[in-house]
Formats: sequence, C-alpha cells, structure tokens
Amino acid sequence: MRIARTLVAGLLLPLLTAAAFAQDFPAKPIRLIVPFPAGGPNDIIARIVGQRMSELIKQPVLIDNRGGQAGVLGTDAIAKSAPDGYTIGIVSASALAISPAMEKVAYDPQKDLVPVTLVVTVPEMLVVATNVPANNMKELVALVKAQPGKLSFASSGQGSLPHLAGELFKLTAKLDVVHVPYRGAAPAINDLLGQQVQMTFLDLPVILPHIKAGALRGIALGARERAPTAPDVPTTAEVGMPDLLIENWYGMIAPAGTPEKFVAALNRIANEAMADPGVKSKLADQGLTTAGDTPEHFRGFIDSEIKKWADVIKKAGVETTK
Repeated sequence: MRIARTLVAGLLLPLLTAAAFAQDFPAKPIRLIVPFPAGGPNDIIARIVGQRMSELIKQPVLIDNRGGQAGVLGTDAIAKSAPDGYTIGIVSASALAISPAMEKVAYDPQKDLVPVTLVVTVPEMLVVATNVPANNMKELVALVKAQPGKLSFASSGQGSLPHLAGELFKLTAKLDVVHVPYRGAAPAINDLLGQQVQMTFLDLPVILPHIKAGALRGIALGARERAPTAPDVPTTAEVGMPDLLIENWYGMIAPAGTPEKFVAALNRIANEAMADPGVKSKLADQGLTTAGDTPEHFRGFIDSEIKKWADVIKKAGVETTK
C-alpha cells in the first residue's frame, strides 16, 4: 500500500509542478517586440495593450522597437527569440500575410511563429480627390471604364496593403487603373490632395481628417460594417462588391515552440487587457476596432489572409522580388 502511494505521488508530482509553474507564469518581465519605430500605429497599439497587460500580471511589459523593412526585421527577431513565453510581438498584416509573398524573408509565418490573438482591425477606405467627378462607387467605376488606363491610384509602396487593395479593386470591377507607388502614406496623400493622382485605399484613421475637412471624398469602406467615425460612407458590400473586403490588422504572436500553456496564458491576459473599457476607448480614439480571439481562430485567419493576398499578387501579375 505504501509502495502504491509512493508511485501515485511520483506520478502526480510532475503534473502538480507543471501546473504550479504555469500558474506562476509570468514570473518576470515580458519583452514585447514592435517591428516599427516608436510613434507609429503599431507602436501605439502595443503600448496601450502592453500597459494594461502589465497592470494585470504585475510584471513590466517592455516595448522593444525593431523597425526596418516594413516590419519584416522585427518579425524575424520574434521568430528567432527564445520560445519561453517571455518574448512576444504585435505585428501587422503586411509582415505576416503580404511580405512573405512579395519578397524573400528569413521566417515562415506559418511555421516559425505561434499566433496568440488578433488584437485590432482597421478598415481600408477607398477615397478620391475632390476633382474626380464621382460621388459613389457606380459613378467611379463608370468613369474609370470610360477612360481605361487614364486614371491612377496611389499607394504607400509596392507590395503594401493599399497597393494590393487597389489591385483587388481592379480585379473585382475589371478596371484599368495605373498604380503609382509612394514611399509611405504621407506623400501619397499629399499628391492626392494636390490632385496629381485620383484615388487611393488607405487606413481609415490616416485619411479620416481629410474626409471630415472635405479635402477627400469617401467612396467605400472595405469592412463588414460602416465606421462610426464615417457613418455616411457605405461598405464595399453595400455597393455590390462583397469580396472587396480589405482590413489592415495587428496581431500578437510568439516564437514557434512556445509551450501551449504559456500561449494560453498570454491569450487570456491579452484578451482581458483588450476587454478593458479604457483600452477599448483609447484604441477607438485611434480609429481601431478591438478584436481578441483564440490562438486557433487567429491561426485560421492568418492562413486565409496569406492565401487571399498571394492569389491577388498572382492574378494581378504584381512584380515580386522572390
């Protein structure tokens, strides 16, 4: 009997130790890598969510900005970090779903990284310059078809989400529009305001001030629902293009090999942080919609986004450097 009790105790001890270890996680500061410089949308999101996570776990969440190559370098740093649960990152759609199809990157988003949770989504809006004689999607499509190859759309760079959004628009409506890439959103907007180009897709928060000022005209929002900050602009589904769903997004990831119990704990902490009314309000002030989901659902979402944009790149004949 004593031997049996000893055997049972021996079997239970590792389980109890593992449970206690998981319960104690995190027991030290967490490093949160942001693949962009300080001050940008990715950095703002990480600091808002990271601050609340820190308060919940009673441990510092240290922001580590690793900018470069449109988020690729920082994402690679996450992939190459120790998979111990103490290094995570919040990264954009570009680094996980677009860049790997556009160029050679040192990581495989489906093998080298573990999804934790989707953090926020931000819709892309199709806008036109005020000199464009089109007030809605029907008029814009008719205008472009009447002048094939004459009108142009701006983007924040070759292979960027706004670029691929424009290509998807062209494929969806069977349009001939010239792509004009810029080195970032700011110069693209400047030329749109100066009526050097006719249209663009960009993150709603970036172009919203210009819409409210009447300097740009909103045509359609690439989201499932209208935005409270731009209630008069219909969704792409409302204008008859349900497949033209275009949202930027940011998600939390960890290095591959991070124990499932730590991923589950990080998911719980992050979702609790995002459920906080103060966090929701701060993110909403930035024009962002708080998400939050399971690692499994986020994995499926990433996989679907990778396939979606790879298909657009192929069908549109977008030049890549792979």
